[in-house]
Amino acid sequence: MRAGIGLVAGAVREGVDDVRRSHTWVGVRRHVGQLARDACITARLRTASRRVLPDFLIVGAQRSGTTSLYCGLLAHPSFVAPLLRRKGVHYFDTGYTHGLDWYRAHFPLASAMQARSPTHGHKVTGEASPYYMFHPAAPERIARDLPGVKLVVVLRDPVMRAHSHYQHMRWEGHEPLATFELALSSESSRLAGEEDKLLRDPAYRSFSHQHHAYARRGLYARQLERLFDHVDPSRVLVTSSALLFSDPASQLARIVEFVGLEPHGCAAPLGVHNSTRVDPMQPTTYRWLRDYYEEPNRDLHDLLGWRVFPWP
Repeated sequence: MRAGIGLVAGAVREGVDDVRRSHTWVGVRRHVGQLARDACITARLRTASRRVLPDFLIVGAQRSGTTSLYCGLLAHPSFVAPLLRRKGVHYFDTGYTHGLDWYRAHFPLASAMQARSPTHGHKVTGEASPYYMFHPAAPERIARDLPGVKLVVVLRDPVMRAHSHYQHMRWEGHEPLATFELALSSESSRLAGEEDKLLRDPAYRSFSHQHHAYARRGLYARQLERLFDHVDPSRVLVTSSALLFSDPASQLARIVEFVGLEPHGCAAPLGVHNSTRVDPMQPTTYRWLRDYYEEPNRDLHDLLGWRVFPWP
């Protein structure tokens, strides 16, 4: 009992320290959640070999509705969520050195997945880590460890995505720069050399590459081309957040079928999750970003064969 009290007290002290470092209660929630996940993973590692790997991954893009999509899939009775209903495991980007058993420990036992519902079909599991599409090493890792996995990509108008991304990083305490314009002007220096380091060292984690790539994350064609270099395009479904929120029933039905679930009336309209209050963007910044993405958006159209710009 004393040992248990000591562990709880230690966790609380560490959580308070985390709040002091981040100056936000987001830090303590994240820290306590991580403690709970770590304890569960340690217990489940003993049964890792009897657990399944995911049938699908939602790989991006960040701030494009991936949380809302994932919550929509949670409404399907044959979708089995990972540990603690966690949306993103982040194995193929920031957690790869933990090893495949650690990843398996997040997912259900194979025996629990075998029971087939007469009305809802066989069970499916998956996760959503929107850093996967942008991380330079993640596509190759996914192809190597999950050779048959299905991938879902949700794209958003890159101008609005970048601005939302900045506002969210401010809210989470990850961005010290006080204006979006300062963050954009600092992006090149922050990201210089980071992709090479991530490719060279599986243990390397780049805070700025993960959190501060506001404009670069919107270069979708480049990221999809890298993904298609490792994963057959037939196993990748690409949609847009505009379509997802304007026509959730048909988009969810399309995604449900793609990931291997039986048709089901998932909740529609989709709820908005993980939203952040967004201050107005400066008109000059908006115009600069529109010009910045003009050619990359044409490349995206040529790659996919369907027009996403102007964004609906």
